[in-house]
Amino acid sequence: MSGFFGVVSNADCVADLFYGTDYHSHLGTMRGGLATWDDDRFVRFIHNITNTQFRSKFEDDLAQLHGKSGIGVISDYEDQPLIIGSHLGTYALATVGRILNSDQLATEAFRGRTTHFSEMGGSGINPTELVATLINRQSSFAAGIEYAQEMIKGSCSLLLLTEDAIYAARDRLGRTPVVIGRKPGAYAATLETCALPNLDYDVDRYLGPGEIVRLTADGIQTLRAGGKEMQVCAFLWVYYGYPASCYEGINVESVRYRCGAALARADDIEVDLVAGIPDSGTGHAIGYANESGIPYGRPFVKYTPTWPRSFMPQEQRVRDLVARMKLIPIREVIRGKRVLFCEDSIVRGTQLRDTVRRLFEYGAKEVHMRPACPPLVHGCKFLNFSQSRSELDLAARQAIKELEGEDDKHLDDYADPDSARYAAMVERVRQQLGLTSLKYQRLDDLVEAIGLSKARLCTYCWDGAESGTRQLWLVPSPPAHAPA
Repeated sequence: MSGFFGVVSNADCVADLFYGTDYHSHLGTMRGGLATWDDDRFVRFIHNITNTQFRSKFEDDLAQLHGKSGIGVISDYEDQPLIIGSHLGTYALATVGRILNSDQLATEAFRGRTTHFSEMGGSGINPTELVATLINRQSSFAAGIEYAQEMIKGSCSLLLLTEDAIYAARDRLGRTPVVIGRKPGAYAATLETCALPNLDYDVDRYLGPGEIVRLTADGIQTLRAGGKEMQVCAFLWVYYGYPASCYEGINVESVRYRCGAALARADDIEVDLVAGIPDSGTGHAIGYANESGIPYGRPFVKYTPTWPRSFMPQEQRVRDLVARMKLIPIREVIRGKRVLFCEDSIVRGTQLRDTVRRLFEYGAKEVHMRPACPPLVHGCKFLNFSQSRSELDLAARQAIKELEGEDDKHLDDYADPDSARYAAMVERVRQQLGLTSLKYQRLDDLVEAIGLSKARLCTYCWDGAESGTRQLWLVPSPPAHAPA
């Protein structure tokens, strides 16, 4: 997953750009970049932020960054923003998403014998550069962005900076959010609304699927209206979205409280303590505790000054080390207790297995787990929220392989919470993790907690449903529990 922030202002925008981009660091990715238009030229800096905070890498660059418009990005792995020279003019480009047909698009580009791509590490093509190639085939930025979105299979939201404006575009099915913020004399475009309040921006609008706008300090021009069909990623609210952010007008932390409450209503377990696996499990656990009346506690505290989010490193060994070192157990809270943990999800389960073992070593009497979403049966193919190299890395798929001899048999049955196969899979995962009990959230309860219809959500990682099976939607009023 990646995130971006752009700002156009009637005064110098660098401070807003720097802090607004930094507010996307929780997405846990590896590269950071800033680009500004400074009177007559683009100025850009890109750094590796794998083991260093974004702020510390870019603070020394701020003295060289000036301008009234700029874009910043926290990227999965590719260098961004790119500075592109084209027949449309020179521009800077940042993208968020995942291009499934990149090889096909690159092959088609090479047929013209006038295109080349700068090689990345591992001989890959920078997806942002590929998007620029698509944009450059058309006669205007608006037409080029629309063409790129239509050609890309997967998802692509983007910010494009020219000498006089920022173009902001949400991917064709709205899998990732793009939100416009406003304050006197300035507009911002962001993935995370949590970037706006402390910079004194108010939410102006949420872009619709495929919508393209042009931002200047004077206002917003809609170049392409939002589409009718949407598949916003439901995992935003479950896990990688920031608690202070809102998507489609619905706050992340509020959804997590409702998820936890739904887990409690579906449960009859007797325990002494409810806890969350920090940090993303905390909101779910508070919702569970409030609904059930069982005390909330913190058997683990998280050491945050030096340890990053554990899915950042590529190597599983390093991820496991990060996960272990950053969670410090409190023996006095654990000893002799029946503890129920809420977790956002179970992906691989390797880190959770070690956590459960340590809880029992510290004297826990029972350890129960309640993930806030269903089992991950399919790897995400639309966004890079997981670094798994294979679907077999998923704990649910490992269990299916043990039960079936193959990991891709009867997947519809294994995604059905009322089936015997589903029950067998959950039991196998419980055994693998060493838990006293394991009960996942039902998908219908998760959808209800979010407050959007299932037709407007991407739930592919849980049930394999893709866009072709959805109904079209017309833009409705926000749900009753969403902010106005």
